[in-house]
Amino acid sequence: MTLAVETETPLRLEGKYKAMAVCWVLGIGSLISWNSMLTIGDYYNNLFKKYHPTRALTLVYQPFALGTMAILAYNESKIDTRKRNITGYIIFFASTLALLLLDLATSGEGGLGPFLGVCVFVALFGVADAHVQGGIVGDLSFMYPEFMQSFFAGLAASGALTSGLRLLTKAAFEKSHDGLRKGVMLFLAICTSFEFLCILLYAFFFPKLPIVKYFRSKAASEGSKTVSADLAAAGIQTKAAQAEDEAKQYERLSNKQLFIQNFDYALDLFLIYVLTLSIFPGFLYENTGQHRLGEWYSLVLIASYNVWDLIARYIPLVKCVKLESRKGLMITILCRFLLVPAFYFTAKYGDQGWMIFLTSFLGLTNGYLTVCVMTVAPKGYKGPEQNALGNILVLFLLGGLFAGVALDWLWLIGKKDGF
Repeated sequence: MTLAVETETPLRLEGKYKAMAVCWVLGIGSLISWNSMLTIGDYYNNLFKKYHPTRALTLVYQPFALGTMAILAYNESKIDTRKRNITGYIIFFASTLALLLLDLATSGEGGLGPFLGVCVFVALFGVADAHVQGGIVGDLSFMYPEFMQSFFAGLAASGALTSGLRLLTKAAFEKSHDGLRKGVMLFLAICTSFEFLCILLYAFFFPKLPIVKYFRSKAASEGSKTVSADLAAAGIQTKAAQAEDEAKQYERLSNKQLFIQNFDYALDLFLIYVLTLSIFPGFLYENTGQHRLGEWYSLVLIASYNVWDLIARYIPLVKCVKLESRKGLMITILCRFLLVPAFYFTAKYGDQGWMIFLTSFLGLTNGYLTVCVMTVAPKGYKGPEQNALGNILVLFLLGGLFAGVALDWLWLIGKKDGF
C-alpha cells in the first residue's frame, strides 16, 4: 500500500475509542514501574532507612530521565519513533523484573550493595521514561487531543492502580510472616506482566488501527520521517523520493522557534512539577508525623493524591471547564505555590484529615493543569512540528520533576536525623 492522504480528516475513521483505550493502557505502562517504586516506599524505608530511599531513589531517577530526554528531544526528527517506544517498554519490563530478582537473590536483606543495585534499576527506569513518554507524546501530538488526554489519564491511572494494588497486597499479607516483603514481590510481578502487555499492544495492535494509520500517513505527507517504521508495520510504504519532495514542500519550524513561541507552556509544565515533586512523595512519607492511621497513613496520602490526579485528568473533557487561556494557566499555576506554606503548617499543627484534603487538592490541580497545557499547546502546527513540540514540553516537564525532587530535600533541614 502506498501513501495517499486526504487534506481533511474523514468524517468516519474506525478505531477512535480503541485507540483511546490503548493510549490509556500505554500511559499506565509508562509510569507503572516508577510508581511501583513510590508506592512500595514503606518497604524500602524499612530496608534502607538510613539512605532516605523515597528521596534518594527519586533523585537517582530524574537526572537519567532528564539527560536522556534532552538528547532525544534534540535529535527527535532523526529518531525512529517505533524503535524508540518499543525500546523504552522493553527497558521498563527488564528493569522491573530485575528488581524482583534482586530482592529474591538477596532474601530481602538491606545494606549498601542491594541499595546500589536498586539505584541502578531505578536509573534505567529514568532512561526508559524518556524514551517512552517523549516518544508517545510526540506521536500523539499530531492526532486527536482525546488521545493525548487518554495517555495522560493513563499516567495518572498508573499511580491510582499501583496504590490500590499496594493496599490490597499489604492487607492480604499483613498478618503473615514477612508479609510486607511478600506483598511487594506480588506487586512487582504484576507490574512486570503489565509492561510486557504494553510491548505487545504498541508493537502489534496500535499501528494497525485505521485512525492511527490515517494520522501517521498525514504526518508523513507533511514531511515527518519519524513515523515510517510505524507505517511499514501497518502495511503502508513511503517512497524515499516522495518523502524528500514533501519534506521540502513542508518546511517546518526549528526546535528553537517552537520553544520561543511556546515558552510559557514549557514554563507552565516546569512549575507544575516543581511544586508537585517538592511535596510528593518524600514529604508525605517522612514529614507528616504520626497519626491514628499508623503505618497506613503514608499509603493513604499517596493513594489520595493518585486518585484525584486521575479524576482531574478527565475534567478538561468538559469544554466549559477546560482552561485554555495562556494567561489564565500561568496565573493559576503560580497561585498553586501557596500550597507550600499550607503543607508546612498542616504538618506542624493540623490533623490527618486536613493533610489528606491538601494532598487530594495537590493531585487534583496537578492532573487538571497538565492535561490543559498538553492538549492546547500543539494546536495549529504541522505534524513534524507537533512531534517536536511534544518532546520539548516533556523535556520541561521532566526538568520540573528533577528540580522538585532536589527542592524536596529542603524539608529535611532542621529535622532530627535529617541528613
